[in-house]
Amino acid sequence: MSVRHSAWGRYPDYRVALKPCRSTGRVTADGQLLAYSKACLLVQESEHDDRLYFPESDVNWALLEPSQQITFCPFKGEAGYWSVKKKQASPDLDNIAWAYQDPFPEVDGLKGYVSFDTEQLAVELLQSWSGDQEHSVATRLPIWGDQQDLVHLLDVKPATENRYGSDPYPNPPRGTFIELQKDKQRRSVVEGGHQLAQAIVAASKTIPEQRVTSASMIFSKAASFDLPMEVHVDVVRAGRSFSTLDVKTVQNNQLRSAGIVLMDNTPADRIRHTMTMPDVAGPDNAVPIDMKVTGREIRIVDGAYTNDLDHIGPPELYAWIRFRDAPDKPYLHCALMTQATTHWTIAAALRPHAGLSQALAHVSLSTGPLKTDINFHDDVDVSQWMLYVNDAVYAGRGQAQGIGKIFAIDGRLLATYSVHTMIRDFSSPSNSAHNAM
Repeated sequence: MSVRHSAWGRYPDYRVALKPCRSTGRVTADGQLLAYSKACLLVQESEHDDRLYFPESDVNWALLEPSQQITFCPFKGEAGYWSVKKKQASPDLDNIAWAYQDPFPEVDGLKGYVSFDTEQLAVELLQSWSGDQEHSVATRLPIWGDQQDLVHLLDVKPATENRYGSDPYPNPPRGTFIELQKDKQRRSVVEGGHQLAQAIVAASKTIPEQRVTSASMIFSKAASFDLPMEVHVDVVRAGRSFSTLDVKTVQNNQLRSAGIVLMDNTPADRIRHTMTMPDVAGPDNAVPIDMKVTGREIRIVDGAYTNDLDHIGPPELYAWIRFRDAPDKPYLHCALMTQATTHWTIAAALRPHAGLSQALAHVSLSTGPLKTDINFHDDVDVSQWMLYVNDAVYAGRGQAQGIGKIFAIDGRLLATYSVHTMIRDFSSPSNSAHNAM
């Protein structure tokens, strides 16, 4: 048998991070519990999706049997496998668990842990929420990341005067060490709401004594998580009461989006009134959806956000959202709230049309936000439930227009927004002229 060598000497910057998991891990197959642990490791490896590793003592070995399969990883070592016992599963679930009994020294912490196949099994992270210990949120692997990863990307860092930046994600991106892996990554486009949220953070850091009261952005070219993002801020006018800022996002020396931000000094009320929150089902009676971000919970009224092509309904969508952690800066609350505004208009616009749903986005339909505006009203706490009210008021000519409102669960109007989107067939010749996201 040939000797297999570690690749760490050739790729010293390759990354395999073993992190204690703050969530509970669970693995099920055909309704049977294969593993359950509050002491998992979350393994973040270059060129791979995150993997969950369970302590051997928390695996239900009575349901598993050893396999003859052995594989070799040049960064972790030799892995042995297990299958679900034949009488326990239908169809057969072979080679669905593995462990590195003698891992390389760089990843010695993997010894005594077992991982599971996320395609054949339901491998989930369960999170309990503060003040609601009986309620847990399930996120199925593979995940995009955690709320803290999202905050890290939105919280752009100063580079030079009025210039800010954010890292690639993951960092380093796929294809850095193994070129073939670049083609295996999930869709890597930075959403329009994400870019607008970064603009809000950059503006808030440029004039910290004022708050962002409104922001508008046009998305002129798709941006990617694979490269660093730059946010350029130019102060058009800085006033005692109001300030106007021109904000652009740039990637690879190319303009990706251009916007304008209005800030004010938040005076006391002279008058105040607000719209009434719609009378819809609350979060406890809405349908959970998994958008692959731990630390964020989303529930959809009437299950209207669906892949079902036969699900017909009015061009509206109500989404409840909250986050696990409350950021320490008000502008980060606004940024997290803004990031989700571009999720819903396309799905709402497709609802009345038979044979169409958001499942076709980026598959047979070329979709994406072209322009987004948001106006901030009351104070935001993203750790509390927020209701996103989305109405697609027009669809036609390859586009759709959405009007949105965001309410706190106590009925306060937090923000209003509009989203102008593209909805076209990929075969349309006009698509090549605009690839905004």
